[in-house]
Amino acid sequence: MYKESLLQPGERIDDLLTHQLTIIQSRDVFSFSMDAVLLARFAGVPMRGRVLDLCTGNGVVPLLLTTRTQASIDAVEIQPRLADMAKRSVAMNGLQDRIHIHEADLREYYKQSGHGGYDAITVNPPYLPAHNGDKNENTHYAMARHELNGSLEEIVAACAKLVRTGGRVSMVHRPSRFVEIVDTMRRYKLEPKRVRFVHPRVEAEANIVLIEAMRDAKPDVKLLPPLIVYNEEKQYNKEIMEIYYGGRASLSEG
Repeated sequence: MYKESLLQPGERIDDLLTHQLTIIQSRDVFSFSMDAVLLARFAGVPMRGRVLDLCTGNGVVPLLLTTRTQASIDAVEIQPRLADMAKRSVAMNGLQDRIHIHEADLREYYKQSGHGGYDAITVNPPYLPAHNGDKNENTHYAMARHELNGSLEEIVAACAKLVRTGGRVSMVHRPSRFVEIVDTMRRYKLEPKRVRFVHPRVEAEANIVLIEAMRDAKPDVKLLPPLIVYNEEKQYNKEIMEIYYGGRASLSEG
């Protein structure tokens, strides 16, 4: 009954399939996808310290990160409705002492947090440039999919301000923008260190890229083995099952 009392009209509670975590979602706003789950398992995060999640949406990445770290986790979301959903999801899981949701513009967040205060940052940004938007699209969906509240460069610049020297920034994105991501990160002194491409099937081209960079580091990148989502029987491969059901703490080393 307590969990249901946290819901607003049109909302539901979904199971995150690991550590008895649950999350509040709604058809009216963009729900999290596999991309967010992969990011939460891929990101290099310290066991303690301070972690920040940008473009947090309904808070799925911070919730999943609590299964991998004891660090204090801040999360930033610009949309009031999503930020509120994230706060209620945190409360529903009893994680208020570990996760702190901030309704803010990530481009301005450094003004309240200060520079270089985080050991690790995760970000699942909108994948499409602002001009690619569908004029009839739901506003919440449009903001999740298109760069209406910060371009790729602005998001990378924000990460560079917020992460400490030697700290890590982990991003999930589309392979079509891989070169642009690497170029932008390097211009802001975020040196790519680990890259993993995700393929829906073994014979298909990648449709997701996971990339982790380190602030003020020397060039030296590891290309990890590809992650294949579906097997020949069109079922999740073993590693994907382990990622979703908590049998594997991290996919960071492939």
